[in-house]
Amino acid sequence: MSPAHVSDEDVFRGHEGGKLSVSATRPLTQARDLSIAYTPGVAKVSRAIADEPALASRYTWADRLVAVVSDGTAVLGLGDIGARASLPVMEGKSVLFKTFAGLDSIPLVLDTTDVDEIVETLVRLRPSFGAVNLEDVSAPRCFELEARLIEALDCPVMHDDQHGTAIVVLAALRGANLVLDRAVRDQRIVISGAGSAGVACAKILLAAGAGDVTVLDSRGIIHSGREHLNPVKEELAEITNRRGLRGGLAEALQGADVFVGLSSSTVDGELLSRMAPDPVVFALSNPDPEVHPDVAARYATVVATGRSDFPNQINNVLAFPGVFRGALDAGATAITDEMKLAAADAIASVAADSLAADRIVPSPLDPRVAPEVAAAVAKAAESGGVATVPAS
Repeated sequence: MSPAHVSDEDVFRGHEGGKLSVSATRPLTQARDLSIAYTPGVAKVSRAIADEPALASRYTWADRLVAVVSDGTAVLGLGDIGARASLPVMEGKSVLFKTFAGLDSIPLVLDTTDVDEIVETLVRLRPSFGAVNLEDVSAPRCFELEARLIEALDCPVMHDDQHGTAIVVLAALRGANLVLDRAVRDQRIVISGAGSAGVACAKILLAAGAGDVTVLDSRGIIHSGREHLNPVKEELAEITNRRGLRGGLAEALQGADVFVGLSSSTVDGELLSRMAPDPVVFALSNPDPEVHPDVAARYATVVATGRSDFPNQINNVLAFPGVFRGALDAGATAITDEMKLAAADAIASVAADSLAADRIVPSPLDPRVAPEVAAAVAKAAESGGVATVPAS
C-alpha cells in the first residue's frame, strides 16, 4: 500500500504509547520462578559474573542488545529537531531490528551534541549493550563521533546513515550493472551530496573498485584546489575526482555513467541528457527525490529512489539488521570494510535470481535478506580476524 493511503490519524494512532515494550523470556507464575529469576537465585549469577565477567554474555542480554543512539541533529529530512523529537524514529529503528533480525535494541536519545560527552556516556554504559547503531547525527560531527566510539568501545559501532546507505547503494549498483552488463571499474560515478551518506558511498564504491568517482557539495565539485574544505572533504579531494574536474553538476555529469543523489537539491532532468548512453540514476533524497523518477526515466535505463511507492527502493533496512545480526553472531569487536562489502554482495545475491531494470535490489520485506547478510557478515568477521565466536 502506498504511503498516500495512510492518514495522519493512522500515523499518530500507530505511535500512541510508543512502539516498543519489554517482554519476559521466562514465566513468572509461581514462587519457584521468582526464586530463580530474582532473589535469591539471581545473586548466584551476579556472583559468578563478578568472578568471571565474560559470563555476562551468556547470562544477560547485553551482548545481543543494540543501542540505537542519536542526538537528534539530523533526523530524516527534518534536520536538527532535538533528542525528544527524534525518539519516535529511534523507536522505529528498534522495531526494524526486532522484525527483520530478531535483535533486541534500546533507543538512547542524548540531550547533548558534544562529542566528548556522547563518547563518555556510551563508554560508561558499555556493560549494558553489545553494539552501537548511531543514527541521525549531523555531519561533519558524525565522522569524528563514529571514529572516537570505534576507538573507545570493544564492540561493533556503525553510523547507519553513512554505512547502511553505502552498503545498499553498492548492492543496487551491482544489480544495475548485472542488468546492463557493465563493470564498476569502467564507470564514471557522480555523487551529489558530501554529507554522511555521500562520503561513505564514495569510499565504499572506491573500495569496490570504482574507476572514477566525483563528489559535489553545495559549492560544486570537490577538488584539491578548492579553498575552505573541512578535513573530511580534504580527504575526499585526495581520493576522488581523478579527472580533475571543476565546476558544478553540469560539468560533473558530462559523460557520466552513474548519478547518485544524496542531497536535498533539485536536479534539472535536462542535465541527465549529458550523461553517457543508458545511464543509472539513483535519486535518493527523501521524501522528494532530486529528480522525479518519471522524469529520470526519460534519460536513464535504471532509476532508483529511496521511496516505497516507486520501483527499486534503496532502503537501509536491507542492510543494518543483517549487518548487526552477523556482527553479534560472530562476537565481532568491530564492523570492518570487508564486512560492509560482504553485506552488499549478499544483498545483491538475493536479487540475482529475478533481476530487471525495475528490480535491482530485493524488497525490504524479503525475508531472505537479513539472514543472508548476517551469514556473509559473520563469515567476513571471522576471516578478517575480528570475530570472537567460531562460525557454526
